[in-house]
Amino acid sequence: MNSIVSPILLGLAAIVTGCSTVPEDALSISETLLQDRTMQSRKYESTNEIRLLSACSGVLQDLGFILVESDTDLGLIGGSKTRSAHDLKQKVAAVAVGVLLWSYFPTDKEQMFRASVTTRPAGTTHIVVRVTFQRVVWNAADDITKRESLKEPEMYREFFDRLSKAIFLEDQQI
Repeated sequence: MNSIVSPILLGLAAIVTGCSTVPEDALSISETLLQDRTMQSRKYESTNEIRLLSACSGVLQDLGFILVESDTDLGLIGGSKTRSAHDLKQKVAAVAVGVLLWSYFPTDKEQMFRASVTTRPAGTTHIVVRVTFQRVVWNAADDITKRESLKEPEMYREFFDRLSKAIFLEDQQI
């Protein structure tokens, strides 16, 4: 009987301990959430979600993204593009550290940008488009050195300016 109770108690202890490792702020909302959502979203007067998604696809492709996923039923488009992440300042710092410490310091090599577009109806005459941009950076040792959401307002402004133009041109059948 004692040999059965011990594994059960150990299992319960593991469950309780595992649950206690959840960070206190795991479900809290950041203070900048509203600002981020405002920057990432625009409302368009339209009832044709597929046409809007098509325009978003074109804008992503114009920005150099390759479409990697699309689900018009869910109102979702995803794209990515890979670019060099070489940075002269980082290379100079790596050489300096290498000379001083006689060790190898890997520098950033490659980065992948990811864009996700979602649409959702807002009432009967509008559709909200939301785009987010992320970046992952790998160094020369193929380790991830950065994984971040990009929050530069000009990126979002450029996307929505191009989207507005694309919608206008499509409406004018140009």
